[in-house]
This record gives sequence, C-alpha cells and structure tokens, in this order.
Amino acid sequence: MPHLMSQAPLPKEDGARFFRKGMTLPLLYLSPHFAVIAKPAGMAVYPTKNTSHKTVEEYLQPQKRGGPWLVHRLDQDTAGCLLIARRKTALIAAQNLFAGIKNTKNLSKIYWAILEDVLDPSLGDSGEITVPLYKIRKKQKWFMQACPDVNALPSSLRKEILPAKTKWKKRGEHNGKTWIELELLTGRTHQARVHCQFLGAAILGDTLYSQSTAAASQPLCLLARSLFLQLPSSEKIEASMPPPDFMTTEIQKIHPDFISSSVPFLGKDPFFP
Repeated sequence: MPHLMSQAPLPKEDGARFFRKGMTLPLLYLSPHFAVIAKPAGMAVYPTKNTSHKTVEEYLQPQKRGGPWLVHRLDQDTAGCLLIARRKTALIAAQNLFAGIKNTKNLSKIYWAILEDVLDPSLGDSGEITVPLYKIRKKQKWFMQACPDVNALPSSLRKEILPAKTKWKKRGEHNGKTWIELELLTGRTHQARVHCQFLGAAILGDTLYSQSTAAASQPLCLLARSLFLQLPSSEKIEASMPPPDFMTTEIQKIHPDFISSSVPFLGKDPFFP
C-alpha cells in the first residue's frame, strides 16, 4: 500500500461508517456527499467472475437509503483517486460533470505514467491527442484501438467510434524511459493507455498494449494522480495521491531527488497552464 496523506483535515467521521466492519481503504477526501479513496494497484472496483480478491465496491458499507456509489471507475491495475458518491443527488451531479467532453474549470483528472520508451523528439515536450477510440472484440477478449482515420473503417464500425481527447506533457526521460503527465479531457475506457501507445510508447507494465515481452514482469505504471471537481452545490473536491512504491522507484530513476511522500497535495494539480 502506498504512503498516503490527506491534503485537508477530514471530518470527525473518519470513515469508520463508510467501510464495512474490519475493512478500510485510505481516504483522501470525505464529506457528507462525497469521498475520494486511494485505490491500490491490483484492486478491481467491481466484482466479476474473474475477481479473486475483495473489490472496492465490497469494501463500502451499504446504506439504508442506497449507496454509496462509484462515480467512475479505474482499471484494476491502475492506482489512484477514485470518487465515491454518498447521496443519489451527488452521484447525478458528479456524473453530469464526467459525461462527454470535460470543462476543465469544473473537472480535472490528472494521470502520471512511466512509458517503456522515449518519445520521438519531433513530438516536442507537450501536446494534445484528439484521436478517437473504438473497441475491438476477439473471441473472449477485447481491447481499445486508436483510430486516426475514421473514414478508413468499415461503416459497421464507424458508429462505435468514441471521441477522445488527452493533453500530455513530459516530466522527464532517462535510460530509455519517459515520465509523462496526462490530463484526460474525456473518460474513455483505456484512454490513457491507448493514447500513450499512439504517441509511440506504451505504459511500462501494460501487458495489453505493449509489444514488449518484459511487460508482464512489471506492474502497470499508471496513476490517477489527482482529481478536482467544482460541483453546482458549491462543494469543491480536491484530492491527490502519491505514486505506489514500484512507480516511485521508476520515477527516481528519471528524477533521483523525487520523494513521493514529500509531493505536495495540490488538489487540481494544474500541470497544464
């Protein structure tokens, strides 16, 4: 479990009634309407026939009035900030912000990733990816695919195209790896992973989108670093999470002076001016 700190004092209700008895996850934010938990890498958010360990949903204490509800999801292998709604009205308000193209004044999702290769110098140090995605199904498996030319797809697949938009900026590179920061302006499945692949370097440890045979020996180096929401009710949610230890190790190879526990909790974490 990564070392965690909260950027703001939590209410007197410290989460004991939020989780099932004897079960807890680190809380980054807690109010009567919302909670942000620090989801560990390797933990699924929902139970499926393939999950062998407790999921985030199974940690949450069901309430008589319904809920709590997961506002969004993170891949099982992705660590990071996960938003939970404690009221149905709060769920609807937050999901309205998450829907469609994002207004970054009211919602911001920042990710950190370590890429398994350096980027082509012609890309520069920052940019924006607007390549849409679509799902490919093969027998019992599926994955997302970037589609730079929609017209090249069969007409049967064009209706499945999902607009996707990601801002990115390099934080550093060393010894064949890149530390990159991503701002997801849409919330498509595997968006960060596929857009990194589209840049020319898959995320370190990504067994689905990497061509490297070494990917399976390394945990996925992807972190939902910070979350910012400005709700219509005037509630402002700001939460940040340091990287897990295995990812900190990779970051320190690029920036030796990086110490995860000293990373300031900046809430929105506005890396992009």
